[in-house]
Amino acid sequence: MSTVHDKLRLLKEKNAHVLLGGGAQKIEAQHKAGKMTAHERLHLLFDNGFYDELYRHAQHAATTLGMGGRDLPGDGVVTGLGAINGRLVYASSQDFTVMGGSVGLMHAWKICEIMEMALKAGAPYIAVNDSGGARIQEAVDSLQGYGKIFYHNTLLSGVVPQISIIAGPCAGGAAYSPALMDFIIMVEGTGQMFIAGPEVIKEATGESITAEELGGAGAQAARSGNVHFIARDDADAIEIAQRLLGYLPNNNTEDPPSLHTGELTLIEDEPLNSVVPDDPRDPYNMLDILQRVFDPHSLLEVHSHYAQNMIVSFARLNGRVVGIVANQPAVKFGAIDINASDKASRFIRFCNAFNIPLIQFVDVPGFMPGVEQEFGGIIRHGAKMLFSFSAATVPKITVVVRKAYGGAYLAMCAKALGADRVAAWPTAEIAVMGAEGAVNVLYRTEIKNAPDPREARTTFIRQYKEEFSTPYQAAKRGMVDAVIEPKNTRNYISIALESLRNKRDLRPQKKHGLIPL
Repeated sequence: MSTVHDKLRLLKEKNAHVLLGGGAQKIEAQHKAGKMTAHERLHLLFDNGFYDELYRHAQHAATTLGMGGRDLPGDGVVTGLGAINGRLVYASSQDFTVMGGSVGLMHAWKICEIMEMALKAGAPYIAVNDSGGARIQEAVDSLQGYGKIFYHNTLLSGVVPQISIIAGPCAGGAAYSPALMDFIIMVEGTGQMFIAGPEVIKEATGESITAEELGGAGAQAARSGNVHFIARDDADAIEIAQRLLGYLPNNNTEDPPSLHTGELTLIEDEPLNSVVPDDPRDPYNMLDILQRVFDPHSLLEVHSHYAQNMIVSFARLNGRVVGIVANQPAVKFGAIDINASDKASRFIRFCNAFNIPLIQFVDVPGFMPGVEQEFGGIIRHGAKMLFSFSAATVPKITVVVRKAYGGAYLAMCAKALGADRVAAWPTAEIAVMGAEGAVNVLYRTEIKNAPDPREARTTFIRQYKEEFSTPYQAAKRGMVDAVIEPKNTRNYISIALESLRNKRDLRPQKKHGLIPL
């Protein structure tokens, strides 16, 4: 008969066995590949390396295709909870050393259970993906498991923040769980994400491409836009996740973490008065403005590699978290194209779901023209921005820096789309279109019949700019609340944001709006 001592010894042995995952050789192979193990990642993620592991001794129940009696410690995934900067967070971390981190029925069950706990506790969820995909040996059970994970991702969506770290392969159906989450961080060199790999593509279409070119961090961040942040290695990915959490609330009923001391730091920043070039055709870097307006070193740009003509970023103003949506005139002159529309719309909807005020900086000449854009659905994609801003009920403050033309200006949250405050710099040009285009329509006959058509056109353009390409016509109609000196931008936004802290915006009751997807 075994004694209590024997039972304690057995427990320790079982714990040690599970902690070893697939064994010393596979752990060594994981390290040689530049990757941490599942346990090491969670140890680094949580404060003081401590986390409460749940379902440590879960095992598969498959018996066919060579699975009978096969030992898979933890069924290839580590699940638990711990604190990150003192805040409760739930996490799962796939263990590539155990059958390639493949997803079987119990593997998926563990992930779903931890997600349900996060939902009930109102706490963020982080998933570390490092998996060969579906466990073929478990057939439809694996498929069912993936479906339940996707379902739970949707349940958590808009309730608690979800962050995915892709630190290894993430292929086929496995890629859809990260795609359903709020933010994806991918490790450069080791993380890969695609639906069909290079071999499948070669066989199906004849196209040749490497796995890195197809699904690596660079391709998925810059070309597809699936990845929000690129990390150098596992440790950097975890650090990015920890920093990102610092801008996010625990759930949709709370405000984001604040460093506000009770006082506003009001500064007149004279260099802002000379940021915008005299020639309206000259580009400049909008980030130079944002870095001067918001708290020092507080910008956390999201999707920085994708659709760079649009900037979306978290920041702090007087310690309070805000979301920034800004045109980037240094790229494509800040015009809004399909990808920029999607990038902005997704960020707007995230901020609105999690009570993060939105600040817009506008310098937009219009939606991007072109046959490719039209056939690609720029109307539908641009409408996503109109919908997202109109539907957002968080405080919305818009600053018009320079160009603000036509529907693209509306899409950047004009007064008509529910902006609570709209300020314009004296350099603002708020109009249906640019002076050159407007003159061609308004004065076509006069220019054609003039003795010197070129001189006449130049004169009409100058007159149009002086009268209409200014912020004052819009201010006369109440579409602009204030024309401010650029140096006072931080002060204006600070006071406006403070006055909107208790904003209430009631909307008609409905199940949900129908965004043009």
